[in-house]
Amino acid sequence: MATDLWMNLPVQNVEKSKAFFTKIGFPAKTIGDGVQVVVGAQGTKVMLFPASKFETFTHHRVADSMKGTEVLFSIGAEDREEVDEMIENVEKAGGEIYAKPGLTDGWLYGAGFIDLDGHRWNVLYMDMEKMP
Repeated sequence: MATDLWMNLPVQNVEKSKAFFTKIGFPAKTIGDGVQVVVGAQGTKVMLFPASKFETFTHHRVADSMKGTEVLFSIGAEDREEVDEMIENVEKAGGEIYAKPGLTDGWLYGAGFIDLDGHRWNVLYMDMEKMP
């Protein structure tokens, strides 16, 4: 039975990526050649590795995430203010906003950003009382 799940992402500069994720509110620590970023109350781990090291794990070239999207990571927020705060922190940390905060269908408030290496993320608050 599986006991844990974590994501591995290639990055161009491990230290810059560590600083970016720390600035937007996620604990990060160096582990060997990479950095472990912890997301959410359940402690989901995202491992950041230099692209050359990442390729040794996958036996495959790293995709150019600036030209195409390989995955979308979604982060749950406690409320709208948390969404807004994270997006403000992303901008301050040098990330790019691809979807400004907004409401969808009267119950889903979210926004989207691109990290320093082109990986896409969104931050979502779901008001379950208003969900159809």
